[in-house]
Amino acid sequence: MEYIKVTKDNLESEHICCAISNNKDVQVASKKAWLAQQFDEGLVFLKSTERGKCFIEYIPAENAWNPIDAPGYMYIDCLWVSGSFKGHGYSSDLLQQCIDDSKAKGKKGLCILSGEKKKPFLADPKYLKYKGFEVCDKADNGILLWYLPFEENAVKPAFKECARHPHTDEDGFVLYYTSQCPFNAKYVPIVEQTAKQNGVKFKAIHIQTKQQAQSAPSPVTTYALFRDGEYLTNEQMNDKKFLKLL
Repeated sequence: MEYIKVTKDNLESEHICCAISNNKDVQVASKKAWLAQQFDEGLVFLKSTERGKCFIEYIPAENAWNPIDAPGYMYIDCLWVSGSFKGHGYSSDLLQQCIDDSKAKGKKGLCILSGEKKKPFLADPKYLKYKGFEVCDKADNGILLWYLPFEENAVKPAFKECARHPHTDEDGFVLYYTSQCPFNAKYVPIVEQTAKQNGVKFKAIHIQTKQQAQSAPSPVTTYALFRDGEYLTNEQMNDKKFLKLL
């Protein structure tokens, strides 16, 4: 398998594999605009040269759009290998390239989120354990922070206090989301409209800066849905899923 690093120079010409559609699609435009802002913050987007979901995205933890304290670490936003790409060792290839790059940049280790059990859009905890990651912190909603240190006695990453006890003070449905996930550009407006049509109180909060993300009331910021203050899910909703939830 050959891989290519997406940069500012080739961003417009490269296919963004997590949203398979034409470059004029709102999902692609949203994701590429977000990536363009993050490259100056040290983000790396490494993907298969073939079309499909086979990529890794990581960034220095100080610049991660998540409420974590992990100075000197590299944070993995997403490691996604699916479909026909599964079972060929590509996830191990991508992870190893991330490890090698992070060590070359003098990082203390890696960190990443997952659930206690496999959750949509989060890393598989069984895979992380197999690769040598260990749990270093846990939020009340079952979201775990894992780390892979490169040196002995490295200080463990941790959630910020705002993320350790996910909660909001607002009634109804409240959604925190970012443009890191391209699907949000399409489906958040659909869910907003569905809620309105059904007389459901719904508020979408689009996190648009690193500072906002790092003070969010949830470990997961790409998509965090609350109801009457309580955390519900990180799984992106379309209209059918939201109606089923209702």
